[in-house]
Amino acid sequence: MRPPGSDMETMGRRILKATCVAGLASLALAQAAWAGEYHVYSCRTPSGEVAPAEGWGGSKTGAYDNYAEDTCSTGGALIAALGDLTTHVTNTDVANWTFSVPAGDLMKGATLWRAGDADGGDAFNATYEFWLAGPTETGVFESCIYQAGCTAGVGNIGQPLSETNRMVVPGANLGSHLSFYASCGGNSSFECPSGHGDPNGYAAVVYLYAADITLEQAAGPTASNVSGELASAPAVSGTSDVAFDASDPGAGVWEAVFSVDGQVAQSTVLNEDGGRCKNVGQTSDGLPAFLYLQPCPPTVSVDVPFDTTGLSNGAHHLVVSVVDAAGNAAPVLDREIDVANPVPAVPATPASPGPPNGTNASTKATLTARWASTTKTHLTRGWGKEETITGRLTAPGGVPIGGALVEISETPKYTGAKTTAIASPRTGANGSFSVRLNGGMSSSTLRFAYRARIGDALPVATRTLTLSVRAGVSLSVDPRTTSVGRSIYFKGVLHGT
Repeated sequence: MRPPGSDMETMGRRILKATCVAGLASLALAQAAWAGEYHVYSCRTPSGEVAPAEGWGGSKTGAYDNYAEDTCSTGGALIAALGDLTTHVTNTDVANWTFSVPAGDLMKGATLWRAGDADGGDAFNATYEFWLAGPTETGVFESCIYQAGCTAGVGNIGQPLSETNRMVVPGANLGSHLSFYASCGGNSSFECPSGHGDPNGYAAVVYLYAADITLEQAAGPTASNVSGELASAPAVSGTSDVAFDASDPGAGVWEAVFSVDGQVAQSTVLNEDGGRCKNVGQTSDGLPAFLYLQPCPPTVSVDVPFDTTGLSNGAHHLVVSVVDAAGNAAPVLDREIDVANPVPAVPATPASPGPPNGTNASTKATLTARWASTTKTHLTRGWGKEETITGRLTAPGGVPIGGALVEISETPKYTGAKTTAIASPRTGANGSFSVRLNGGMSSSTLRFAYRARIGDALPVATRTLTLSVRAGVSLSVDPRTTSVGRSIYFKGVLHGT
């Protein structure tokens, strides 16, 4: 048993670049649906934490010193190897590991961190070798054959997650299986020599230190038996609930997502299943990542609370969805709700004024506030970009007011938005202050206020700035290479609060 050759042909790729403008929405509607995707880490995560090797199966045939070992739980690797203690028969002595995709899923991408060598050398009509292949044994995308000149091995055994060990599996080799083999190859009935090997005693070996495999699941979750206050009550207040049953045939039931007036208000993991159903992150494409092929439970019966006190009183459009670990979603609830929380009493006016707000506090103070990147009061920025606001507080004659509290409130621009207080800085000795806004803030009006005394009913100086945020867009194309008459699919994510 041996690979069909050591030469690897590199195929050119044509990359389709597209600009996503207003047509993205109509494009999304044109797609009936697309399958969800998620990452599965094997042996190690990209940052080096220990991970299981679920989905991989090892086997060996031939001599007693052939090995298919899993040392991932101790920070090692999946090892396919032939030892150097005895001779090995061509096309008989083989060790391998194979990853099998779960039924109903597709492998959309794979990155491996591997190293190996064939230091046992060769003999007449026989050579030590290893190779990586997919989706079948003959679909070779990397090989090391001692007799063909691979005498120094591949990768760096001393540094498991080094860039030298990183390999992206070509798209043509993605399928239902992904394998790696160590063997003695050549003409049948000949033997590879004994007594020669690497420092670990292997004549041929492949170490798989880590794998990041992206799986696609077409079938999504379903929900039934919906009940609870949020599902039927004419008015809701405080913490209300929705109960339902859900199932998923693949990666399992993961989250309930609550959206109010088009904005995500709450995401709740329904059952972490002892830590299995936990997104461990570390991806660059925004997809969830797990350590197991079916990380989350296939069925759940849940009663999920939702805090309505963060909403303004009145009518709101509520959508509740159940999401599986691959990101596929199904509706649980879609209705108009009436929020009717008690209105807090207005605090009584203090009988006497509070302490002065800062050194040199004044009822005739001047407050300035501006964007660090523009002198205009209105700023337009892209999603995810942080911004800084600077300002100064002075008394008449330019005298600085130091140590004063400057109150900042935010009112998002969407309908029904509630005004909330955000970071309230204190001025420095020279009266200046600075505030940094995180990249997750949506389009808003920001109001800055100064009260001459702590607890005063009305501010004596105010300033207003406005922020407009362009939604972020990411777009993927699949496949990147195709032929005339075949389809190309665009998948996008619109990022926003």
